[in-house]
Amino acid sequence: MDKDKFDFVLIPSGLFVLALYHVWLLYNIIRNPRKTVIGLNSESRHQWVFSIMTDPLKNGTLAVQTIRNNMMASTLLGTTAITLCSLISVFVSSTTSSNNTASEFVDDNNNPILSSVKYFSILLCFLLAFLCNVQSIRYYAHVSFLITVPTSKDNRDAIAYVAINLNRGSKFWSLGLRAFYLSFPLFLWTFGPIPMFVCCCAMTFILYFLDTTTSLTQQLYNHSFKEEVRDDDLESIIQSTETIRFEDSHLKSPLLTGINQP
Repeated sequence: MDKDKFDFVLIPSGLFVLALYHVWLLYNIIRNPRKTVIGLNSESRHQWVFSIMTDPLKNGTLAVQTIRNNMMASTLLGTTAITLCSLISVFVSSTTSSNNTASEFVDDNNNPILSSVKYFSILLCFLLAFLCNVQSIRYYAHVSFLITVPTSKDNRDAIAYVAINLNRGSKFWSLGLRAFYLSFPLFLWTFGPIPMFVCCCAMTFILYFLDTTTSLTQQLYNHSFKEEVRDDDLESIIQSTETIRFEDSHLKSPLLTGINQP
């Protein structure tokens, strides 16, 4: 079989394997979230936001530091992605302008269009990773303001809103990391279709063990966190802390007390 036929058969097959796995993963995240690490972590972050916002004056510093660590991780990945984009762009432009034999080393059939598609696919992956990490930083920065706002015991919509924004930032971070994973088989595509197809299959098995949870993990989660947060649980937590009190369901900050008084 010619090398062109290998490209037309193995490359779509490898991408189809990865796409099929992520469709299965998305289905389980929606229908059976506790069978996936993404769904389990999403529920854990919701519980974390609930515990933090019940006493923001005591846990505010811890919350901001935790979110800052996530922002630093997103910043690192975003910086790495945009740096690799710049290096790939410089390499492609220098290769095209000098007309050297680098493209012949990449493509045995001297097909400049196929070589351009390979480099453009890798460049697109890193650009997507950069944009996802930027969006992740955006949501984390927004949550760092919201999570320190004192809320009343009955205002559970505010806690849910903060948890939703935190999970959105984490999901964008996961998408950026997926783009880095996808860049590995695309990079091996420059060495031929067979390494790319083998890498796609190996990446699928690796991601399966990274994305799914075992029954032991689910049992540990069930013992560590509550199944659902009830109103009486929230009231007992606030009474046990006895640090901050609020009136009804209005938001009130102790730093602003007395400003509007005559």
